Amino acid sequence: MSAAPTPATSPSPGATPASSDRGLRGSLRRGVFWNYGGLYFFYFAIWQIFFSFHGLWFDQRGLGEGNIGLINTVMAITALCLQPLYGYLQDRLGLRKHLFAFVVLCGAMVGPFFAFVFTPLLAWSPVGAAVVSGMFMALVLLAGVSVVEAFNERASRANDFEYGHARLFGSLAGGTITLVAGWLWANVNPDSIWWAASFCALVLGALLFVARVPRQAEQSAAEGEHSSVKVSRAAVLGLVKDRSFLGFVVLMFGTAALYDVFDQQFSIYFAAHVDHGDPVSLFSYVVTIQIFAEAAVMLVAPWFVNRIGAKRGLQLFAAILVVRVLGSALVTTTEALIAWRLLAAIEMPLMLVSVMKYITRTFDVRISATAYMLGFGVAKSLGVAVFSLPIGVAYESIGFSNAYLVMSVAIVAVTVVASLLMRNDRPRGRGGADDAGAPAGEELATART
Repeated sequence: MSAAPTPATSPSPGATPASSDRGLRGSLRRGVFWNYGGLYFFYFAIWQIFFSFHGLWFDQRGLGEGNIGLINTVMAITALCLQPLYGYLQDRLGLRKHLFAFVVLCGAMVGPFFAFVFTPLLAWSPVGAAVVSGMFMALVLLAGVSVVEAFNERASRANDFEYGHARLFGSLAGGTITLVAGWLWANVNPDSIWWAASFCALVLGALLFVARVPRQAEQSAAEGEHSSVKVSRAAVLGLVKDRSFLGFVVLMFGTAALYDVFDQQFSIYFAAHVDHGDPVSLFSYVVTIQIFAEAAVMLVAPWFVNRIGAKRGLQLFAAILVVRVLGSALVTTTEALIAWRLLAAIEMPLMLVSVMKYITRTFDVRISATAYMLGFGVAKSLGVAVFSLPIGVAYESIGFSNAYLVMSVAIVAVTVVASLLMRNDRPRGRGGADDAGAPAGEELATART
């Protein structure tokens, strides 16, 4: 990402900045940067607690793999329904915190929900418990994340620091909290992870309360947003009819979605094949290492994708995903499963950077936000909704290994079809020269609103 506009020049959104005053070193000296970095840290701590341990926790409570898949399906469907509404409301609210505060409130209720609500629901109906849990957690996670990303992106422009630098705190949170939650699981009790999530939400709420946007900066941000180019209906229709966009949608539907679906219950599979030590603690250590490695890879991913091109970056992401899924099906020693999991540290940064670059290089930059929302956000959420339940059922009926074989074949087939449809983007020879962020950084972040 490029440096952002300085207050002195205040270029319009999308302009390439002339100054690099918003570098990481400069940001680290500012209290407001740490405030918003803290928002990312404690929000994604909640996120990581759920997605790292929910499969094991629900499995211990007697919820089958099919119903665990149903939870994730309901989460994705709920997010699909809420994201347009959340986006409209956050656009109207701008830098006001009301919707973010609602997400924080829902996060604070995670501990009470799983302590006092889930067990009676499970006794009444496993399916009902799965549906209600999925709807509730969507408010905090799959739908709530769009609010968090949108608010923090706007605040970064208003406070004049680099959005991507603050976003790195999310990865740091993922690695740290996985280790902490794994320790709580092993040394306190499994239920304590949900109370840890509630505690993180309370800290998140305190940081949100004290977060401030300077009046002058808020006005500048508002002026920048009001000056944005309006998207015509013809441009959107042209995007939807674009063959490359169709291929991009197919790729995200069948790879980005299956990336999430594969990880949903991998912890159960991992625990079943660990032949020494405590599998839960070991898994938490592995995820911690993976996420810190992911943050390191993110630093070089823009340079690498510039060298090979965004389409090839997406193909490489899909290829690594196939290796990870197929390897998990065929080689199941503890050491091998650790290696397969650690490959995710390369996959995620490669996917995120390539997605952003392919959109801004291939489609009309004025509708990059629309391309991101439809091509990535909606396609991925729809894929998660479609695949989570049948894959969960497949785990029960044919076993994890066979389900992984089917999944790997699906990823290969989708990648081949999408590659035939997608045109090549133009690789860049100089790392970071075109990333600039804007329009990519601002428009893609706005797409989450």
